[in-house]
Amino acid sequence: MIDAPRRQSSVSFVLIGLAIMAVSQTATWLHIEPFWTWNTPIAWTGFIVFADAIVYRSRGESWMRSSPGELALLALASIPLWLVFEGFNLRISNWHYTGLPENFWLRQFGYAWAFATIWPAIFEGAALVSVLRGDRPPAPPAPRPAVPAPPAHPALWIAIGAAMLVSPFLVSREIARYMAAPVWLGFIFLLDPINARLGGDSLLAEWRDGRFARTINLAASGLVCGVLWEFWNYWAHAKWHYTVPIMEHLKIFEMPVPGYLGFPAFAFECFTMYELVRRVLGVRGHPIGV
Repeated sequence: MIDAPRRQSSVSFVLIGLAIMAVSQTATWLHIEPFWTWNTPIAWTGFIVFADAIVYRSRGESWMRSSPGELALLALASIPLWLVFEGFNLRISNWHYTGLPENFWLRQFGYAWAFATIWPAIFEGAALVSVLRGDRPPAPPAPRPAVPAPPAHPALWIAIGAAMLVSPFLVSREIARYMAAPVWLGFIFLLDPINARLGGDSLLAEWRDGRFARTINLAASGLVCGVLWEFWNYWAHAKWHYTVPIMEHLKIFEMPVPGYLGFPAFAFECFTMYELVRRVLGVRGHPIGV
């Protein structure tokens, strides 16, 4: 039974989130500033508010309401974590940006705001998918086992992940343009066994035990967020363009169709990368994707 104050508060934030997304996208279609240039971070801010409100209405807890401090940490961590992929893009040359503000500091602020929404959007989306699937609310975290149970053959998985991430640098730049897949998969195999060894949550360990709820929720969130990223980007003035040399002429919005397969994998990488941040900082944290 949802109490009246919670219901009223949730509905208000759902409407606020929807209004932010609708106003920004409509203004973008009409080329009204600042929305035309800033549509991506504005719309994603609306989505985070919208998804969080639905989760809170259903469960009585959410990232914004129950763990605002960690949500702030997640947003801050999202910036350097995404810059890792910008670094890889210097090698694989799969995307570039146009229409950015000419002022240097305003451009940096835009980068930071947009990048700060990436991890929160994926995790809020996964929580929303969990609610829509009818998953049980996550139980309070149990004490970590004294001896973690990493996935089988952790050294092998780590070696595979490291090989994937190094591979674009071992070939010519022209061949490296075809090597997006290792970049969008490598961190899963590299970091997940390390997280388990450090006492964190592990996708590979969950797969071994036949537990797939987190995987399903993250994958669905990655795909939904991927479609929204491309939708909001397509009409924006400040936007990215893909130069992926695979099916370049068969696109949905700016993204070649095969590229959408990378969004679920990216969601898994978001999970493993942030879980490592938690382990390094000693943060137990809000449940992710369950």
